[in-house]
Amino acid sequence: MTIGTALTVEGTGNSVDTVIAQARTAADAGIGAVWLGQRYDYDAIALAGIIGREVPEVSVGTSAVPIFGRHPLIVAAQAQTAQAATHGRFELGLALGTRILTESAFGIEFRRPAQRLEEFLTVARTVLSTGSVDFHGTEITASTTLPTRLPGADTVPPILVAALGPRALSVAGRLADGILPFLANPTVLERDIVPALHAAADEAGRPAPRVVALVPTLVTDNPDAGRAELASATALYDTIPSYRRVIELGGQSTAAEVGLIGSADAVRAGLRDYRNAGATEIIVTQTGLLGPDVERATWEAVAGAGN
Repeated sequence: MTIGTALTVEGTGNSVDTVIAQARTAADAGIGAVWLGQRYDYDAIALAGIIGREVPEVSVGTSAVPIFGRHPLIVAAQAQTAQAATHGRFELGLALGTRILTESAFGIEFRRPAQRLEEFLTVARTVLSTGSVDFHGTEITASTTLPTRLPGADTVPPILVAALGPRALSVAGRLADGILPFLANPTVLERDIVPALHAAADEAGRPAPRVVALVPTLVTDNPDAGRAELASATALYDTIPSYRRVIELGGQSTAAEVGLIGSADAVRAGLRDYRNAGATEIIVTQTGLLGPDVERATWEAVAGAGN
């Protein structure tokens, strides 16, 4: 089972140089994959391609790029570019995003998200697999009138979805290669998420998709400090209905409670619970909240947990 990490782009110097150095440190610690969330100040797909080219020891992915405000033909072209740059080590993670951020940032209505996800995945997978598409849906229209094949992008990048709710899980099970659940503890994974995902895939005659669980993780001898920092860093998720729902399904009250914080042995045991609940891979997140020394210690402690 691959153990990856989410990288945080910070610092006052050149951000691209800084995150490449961070990825190298993760690779040296034994981490096999690095992932980037989408923000307003950088493009996650482009940055993943750059990192993957500079640090060939890791695979790279986005976790995840919101689909509202983006067209699948453009995202597919970006994904092919990253795939060629990394010689086949790129994974495209997509997300619905949230109503608050979508409508305030882009001025577009956050409507029929599950339908948009289905149409977005249909277009992206078709054009990446076949080199063309002619699709006219209720939310998206896509028709290729120019070449879409990029020499060097010889394999179709896996497409994963940050799916948590029943409708998104149904779409992902039928159309995606895997999911990227965040803040879903092992109980929720085993009881609510994995069965729904597998049922949708079975109905579509597809193999079981991957379950790449994102888990806030800190290996530290000061768990109180770690919990306080995590509470601050994840406070936004406590206000988003989809995340609040999955947190409460797991019997917890806040996003911070989902985090694995403590000794190396305790954290590794917690990650094994995710694996036993159906996670096929794990991405540790928020690892830098207590500084670079704790982050390196966290990476080194979890790197062997997938064995």
